[in-house]
Amino acid sequence: MNHSLKFAGLALVGLFSAGIAAAADLEVASPWVRGTVPAQKATGAFMQLSSKGGVSLVGVGSPAANIVEIHEMVMDNNVMKMRAVPRLEVEAGKVLELKPGSYHVMLIDLKKPLTKGEIVPITLRVEGKDKKVETVEIKAEVRDLTARAPAPAMEHKH
Repeated sequence: MNHSLKFAGLALVGLFSAGIAAAADLEVASPWVRGTVPAQKATGAFMQLSSKGGVSLVGVGSPAANIVEIHEMVMDNNVMKMRAVPRLEVEAGKVLELKPGSYHVMLIDLKKPLTKGEIVPITLRVEGKDKKVETVEIKAEVRDLTARAPAPAMEHKH
């Protein structure tokens, strides 16, 4: 293995340990999953996504659930509506926050309850401007059932 590949691998390991994953022109920060109660069969995963050149999130997966989808939650005439969306655009230079009450990853038909402190692997499928689809593997920590979104990790000040 040449030295540049070793360095790239070490850099990627460093990104994962810092809570940030980067590949396919996608940077992922602060991934987390809301914990569940014993009979609960679905929960959400949340994170901040950014891209230098702009990409599309076109699919998601996880061994923690039988069905994993990209979802949008909106209020319509005081009624909360949630629906699966086929893709999410991550605009160049902007942060797309997947958070409670908005866009998120939905984990449906969970294989077991998720408790605080566990790690849930999630695969993001990302389509670049060249239409090539790549995968980004992330590890999301399970937080308390009552957890709220943290302050944005990728805040930019000018």
